[in-house]
Amino acid sequence: MNYRVMVTGAAGQLGYDVVKTFQAEGHQVLACDKNQMDITDQQQCTDMITTFRPHIIIHCAAYTAVDQAEVDEDTAHAINASGTRNIAVAAEKVKAKLVYISTDYVFDGSGSTPYREYDVTNPQSVYGKSKLAGERLVQSLCTQWFIIRTSWVFGVYGSNFVKTMLELMEKRPQLQVVHDQQGSPTYTVDLARFIHTLSTSEKYGIYHASNSGTCSWYEFAEAIKEEGGKQSGFEPTAELTPCTTDQFPRPAPRPAYSVMDHLAIRTNGLEPLRPWREALIAFMKEWSVQQKD
Repeated sequence: MNYRVMVTGAAGQLGYDVVKTFQAEGHQVLACDKNQMDITDQQQCTDMITTFRPHIIIHCAAYTAVDQAEVDEDTAHAINASGTRNIAVAAEKVKAKLVYISTDYVFDGSGSTPYREYDVTNPQSVYGKSKLAGERLVQSLCTQWFIIRTSWVFGVYGSNFVKTMLELMEKRPQLQVVHDQQGSPTYTVDLARFIHTLSTSEKYGIYHASNSGTCSWYEFAEAIKEEGGKQSGFEPTAELTPCTTDQFPRPAPRPAYSVMDHLAIRTNGLEPLRPWREALIAFMKEWSVQQKD
C-alpha cells in the first residue's frame, strides 16, 4: 500500500534519509522543515496536517543542541514538548500514525546493563527532560504511536561525530577522545529503513533502535580512522589518545552508559539493525561517493 507520509525535520540528517527511504518505496512524502512548518505554532501544524491528511507522520524535528539547552530551557521545551504536542493533537485529528524519534538521554546513564524499553527513565539534562516530556505527550494524546529511542546518530547529510573525526584527523597531529562513555552508534540509512518497516505495521509501542554492538567514543574514533583510511583520498594522520569525560567538561551531563537493549525489536519479530562497524563501512562508501560528486 502507498501511504501519504509527512516528515518533520526533513532537512536534518535523519529526516533527509527518512524522506529518501519513503520516496524510494513509492509513498507520497510531504517533507517539512521549519521553513515549511513551525512546529511550535499549533494552528499552523493543525492546518498543514488536516490539509495533507497523512496516514503516517514521522516526527524527526527536535531541539538537539544538548549544551545550549542547559541555558535555553524554554526553547528546548517549546520545540521538544509543546511542538510535539502540536503534532500529536493534529495527528489524532486525522487518525494518523505518529512516529516520535527520541533519545538515549532519557536515561541517567548510571547503569551497566543495556537499557530496555520499559526501564525507569531518569534524564539528567534539559535536553533529555524535554525529549521525555515529548514522549509522554505522544503517549497520552495519540492512539497509534511509535516511540523510537536512538543514540549516537551519524549520516552523510548532517554534522556528526564521524564527519568531525574525519575532518580533525586530517588537520591535527593528535586527538584526545573520551573513552569512559559507552554506547551504540546508529547509521541514519539503517534507522530510516527500520522506521519504514515499523511505521507501516501496527506494532505500536516504545522501541530502542541502534546498530548492533557497543563501543566507547574512543573505540568508535579508532574504527573511523581505520575504515576511513581504506577509502581513497582520506589520510588520517592524527594519533588518537584516550581521555576521561572529566578532562572535557561540558555544560550538559552525558550518559556514561547509554547502551540500549533491542528487546522490542526481538519480541516483535523485527529485523535487528546490522553491527555498527558494518554500518560505518557503508557510511564511508556513501560518503566517499558524495565527496567525488
